[in-house]
Amino acid sequence: MGVATATFVESVRGRDWRHFDIQLFLYLVLLIAFGVVMGYSASFNDPQPAGAMSQTTKTIIWAGIGLTIFFVAASVDYHWLQTLVVPIYATMIGLLILTMLIGTNLFGAQMSVTVAGLDFQFSEVSKVLIIVVLATYLTGRRERVGRLSTIVGAALLLALPTYLVFRQPDLGTALVFVAIGLGMLFMAGASLGWLGVLAGGAIAAAPVAVGMLRDYQRQRLFCFLDPSVDPQGACYQLVQALNAVGSGGLLGQGLTAGRQNQLGYLPVQSTDFIFTVVAEELGFVGGVVLLALFALLVWRIGVIGWGARDALGRMVAAGLASMLLFQLLVNVGMVVGIMPVTGVPLPFITYG
Repeated sequence: MGVATATFVESVRGRDWRHFDIQLFLYLVLLIAFGVVMGYSASFNDPQPAGAMSQTTKTIIWAGIGLTIFFVAASVDYHWLQTLVVPIYATMIGLLILTMLIGTNLFGAQMSVTVAGLDFQFSEVSKVLIIVVLATYLTGRRERVGRLSTIVGAALLLALPTYLVFRQPDLGTALVFVAIGLGMLFMAGASLGWLGVLAGGAIAAAPVAVGMLRDYQRQRLFCFLDPSVDPQGACYQLVQALNAVGSGGLLGQGLTAGRQNQLGYLPVQSTDFIFTVVAEELGFVGGVVLLALFALLVWRIGVIGWGARDALGRMVAAGLASMLLFQLLVNVGMVVGIMPVTGVPLPFITYG
């Protein structure tokens, strides 16, 4: 494991902003702006208690917090992450345990902690923290990355946070953890044979995991196979989402004008099903523009990772790209009925 060559303060002062990636920042800001606009439209007709902070205001606050963290992170030599990996992992586990102890119950899952009127979903933060942990681990074992022991070690690091998230229960985020691990192992050059064995073991264990879910979660999970089985019950979200996507047509019905959205037929339309609002109100063209922005962002992350000066930078980039791609594919896939409904948010667009 490497050691930082400069103090923390020196690494901030010595930051060469000439290498700041303007393209990456531009795509990021455009996606955030897209999310703010769609969140405003999704909550346009929602009843608002007197004196309460609006969802749009909260979204802008979160965007400001996120961009501040972005610039702070960009100011620091990422090699400092290697020296902090143990406290980072311990903090991640502590936050997930705290969520299980005092978290707010939402839709049957204990996923967030409320502080000063803002909901902190620590499992979202943990996605980034686990990327840091795995990147440090794989970088330290880059000469032995093809061995089974390396894959087992990475799986053990993933196991505890994934289990804690799964028990909230939050199946979608647990799957994101797994996708991050597989993506990073693949990009690190792990043996495809051993990865295949690991994937086979995960598939074999799937029935056990499904059996641990609550009844409504199991029913909703398999609705994509035939939404007509229970259109007024477990499959209601998916049926309404398909109706909304179909009614959007080429150019959509216009912001704040989507019937399914504005009349309240779309449950959780500002979170897990935000893409239905995009498809209904901006149509096929709006959906393509959004997907193109995601493609450009992931491409830029890949370019930065490929040009990184060492394995740690490449691994962090691989983890971020794996996380974004998986969430994009699953979220959009579940909205259009080709993937199970697992509650995976759409990065930068989903409220919060």
